[in-house]
Amino acid sequence: MPKGYWISAHRKKADASKHAAYVKIAIPAIEKAGGRFLVKGGDSVAKENGLMERTVVIEFPSYEDAKNAYDSADYKMALKELEGGADRDLRIVEGV
Repeated sequence: MPKGYWISAHRKKADASKHAAYVKIAIPAIEKAGGRFLVKGGDSVAKENGLMERTVVIEFPSYEDAKNAYDSADYKMALKELEGGADRDLRIVEGV
């Protein structure tokens, strides 16, 4: 069965205090939904119009699990903490 992934590419640095509040709620919510962090920031090289900002990749057991995790009440609480504090491109994709 194909897995599901969240790919979050930040366009600029997040507000530090909002990001910290978000992380306290988001990480447990993501892990509760079966998410496993594959990439959390780290060194990178931007190519083809890419930006040199934070990138996060999270693997879920399935595409449906990834979509459900984003829509969960727990993760919505995390998003409320982050509101207005980050400019990111978050995609939910199916893959192997």
